[in-house]
Amino acid sequence: MGESLNPNPAPSSVPKLQTRPKVAGIIIVGGLIVLALSFIVSISLGAANIKFLTVWEAIFRFNADETSHQIIREIRLPRVLMGGLVGAAFAASGSIMQGLTRNPLADPGLLGINAGAGFALTICFALYPGLSFNTIILISFLGAAAGALLVFGIGAAFRGGMSPVRLALAGSAVAALLSSLSEWISLQFKVGQNIAAWYNGGVAGAKWDQLQYMWPWVAIGLIGAIAISSQITMLSLGDEVAAGLGVRTGLFKGIGMLLVLLLAGTSVAAAGSITFIGLVVPHIARSLVGVHYRWIIPCSAILGSLLLVVADIIARIINRPFETSVSVIISIIGVPFFIYLIRRAKKEVA
Repeated sequence: MGESLNPNPAPSSVPKLQTRPKVAGIIIVGGLIVLALSFIVSISLGAANIKFLTVWEAIFRFNADETSHQIIREIRLPRVLMGGLVGAAFAASGSIMQGLTRNPLADPGLLGINAGAGFALTICFALYPGLSFNTIILISFLGAAAGALLVFGIGAAFRGGMSPVRLALAGSAVAALLSSLSEWISLQFKVGQNIAAWYNGGVAGAKWDQLQYMWPWVAIGLIGAIAISSQITMLSLGDEVAAGLGVRTGLFKGIGMLLVLLLAGTSVAAAGSITFIGLVVPHIARSLVGVHYRWIIPCSAILGSLLLVVADIIARIINRPFETSVSVIISIIGVPFFIYLIRRAKKEVA
């Protein structure tokens, strides 16, 4: 049984929410420990396996003359850190979207955000090559916003409003359209090689300068999401309930969507189109810690980070010496889960 929590004790009409703070604490502390261990495993494994002692020496007693130290410091360490940041950002953005929209199918990859960011990046590579990574993040953010507006606009045009299934269908249609346009532009301007890695999705080739630009935006997004977690919880109960509890629904929905676009747009610019993390992980976190987003968001971030790091390890070792796309590994988990949620949503509508 979960413990009862009142997130805003002032109004007497606030509903009691079932949460499990002790479980959340275990997930946060235990998840960080497991994540640190997965970092070590990820750094050790690759085309050439490296002993743990060598990993330790490369991090804390770096020797530029050692080839293995160079591999760890310049290739594997930024890769695993990028994976952790991207996984956390995608999972947190998915949890925010599901709370704001009350849509169990909400995910940046399924609602046009990733496709919009990808379309903007394709135009960027075709017309303005050589831009700084910080500028690419900004362009990705704007493209993500355009994709989301297009999906929600189409969803709102349906008779009867935006149901979860209709939004998912609108997102699939917009993603297909923008992906086709991106492919056409890449062929016309011969930039297919530049964006091929982005379409595959993954953190191979991560660099320190990219991390330097990326981590502040992800940190701002995560801190902002936790800061408004109580309002997201109220909004997840419905606009009327939230408004009755004094939540300025329009303001906090706007702030929440900006945080989603910031987290997802930054991650897409860094790691390409990786779907399903923002769909699967928040559901797992919610089932473990209850319905308060004070716990869902940080637990989702940790579990999402762990999922992407582990998936990247599997992608590297499953078909040595070649690498499998990390998106394929995650899709093996995400697609069946997505079908299950679609079937459940249809039953609830019926």
